[in-house]
Parts: sequence; structure tokens; C-alpha cells
Amino acid sequence: MSTGWIVLGVIVVLVFLAFSAYNRLVALGQRVGQAFADVDVQLKQRHDLIPNLVETVKGYASHERGTLDDVIKARNSAMSAQGPAQVSAAENQLSGALGRLIALSEAYPDLKANANFQQLASELSDLENKIAASRRFFNNAVQEYNTGIQQMPAALFAGMFGFTKKDFFDLGASRTEVEAAPQVKF
Repeated sequence: MSTGWIVLGVIVVLVFLAFSAYNRLVALGQRVGQAFADVDVQLKQRHDLIPNLVETVKGYASHERGTLDDVIKARNSAMSAQGPAQVSAAENQLSGALGRLIALSEAYPDLKANANFQQLASELSDLENKIAASRRFFNNAVQEYNTGIQQMPAALFAGMFGFTKKDFFDLGASRTEVEAAPQVKF
């Protein structure tokens, strides 16, 4: 009789651990989803700002058609991307195209002095900071989730419940630029 109680106790403990692990992983998974939604909101704001920026630049640098077309193509690609990996790659392309567009202002002093362009560039800079903060929050949520599915006792149940590793919102090729120490030349 006492062996039956011990076995029942072990089963109850295992069921409790499974429920506890499942609930924790669901909460972590929801946090990752919410964090990605936050990144997505910031990216949509950037996508909405880009046509205004392109139109402003067109007025001053209409013969820079290739750069303007690259920005629009990159924006369209970024808007249609799905999931963190595709969105990350598309947004890296868009950031590069936007960098070339902003660099055009150096070649066109009238454009650089335009109040509308300055406002749009300022909004874009603000959005880039918000996107960076959202990416950090998302990557932190993914790190906690990935750690959660690898820790005991959740690791025993994560595979059975369908919890798999999630991808970080990676900087891709621009990572070397971000991690490189700034060079100062006199």
C-alpha cells in the first residue's frame, strides 16, 4: 500500500512539474510574440515615413533614380517579410538603402537645408532608436525563452509540448559595423 502512495506521489509531482513547465514556457513564448509585435509596430512606422522621405528627395535629386528605386524596393520587401529571420534580413537591406538616401543630402545642400527633409530625417533617426530598443527587448525575450526550454525540468517536456528554439533579430552584415570601435583621425 505504501509503495502505491509513493508511486502516486511521484506521478503527481511529475504532472505538477509538467504543468508548471508548460505554463512558464507559454508565458515566455507570449512575451516573445509581444516583443516581436513591438518591433513590428516600429518598423511599420518607419515604412510609412519612407514614401514621404523619398518624395522630398525626389524634388531635389530626381536624377538619383536608382537610389530612390532601391529604397522603394527595399521598403516593399521589408513590408512583405514574415517572421523574425526574414524581417531582419529585409530590414537590414532597407537600412542600407536608407543610409544611401540620407547620404544624398550631403551632395545636395538645398535638400539638406529643406525643413521638411530635416523633420523627416529627425523622425527617421528617432524611429531608428526606437527600433533598436525594440530589437533589444525582443532579443532579450528570445534569450529567456531559449534558456527556458533548455533548463530542467522544462527541457524534459518542451519537445513534447512543441516548444522549439526561436531566432534572434540579428543585425546580419551590419553587426561588424556596430561592433567595430570608432576610428578617430586627426
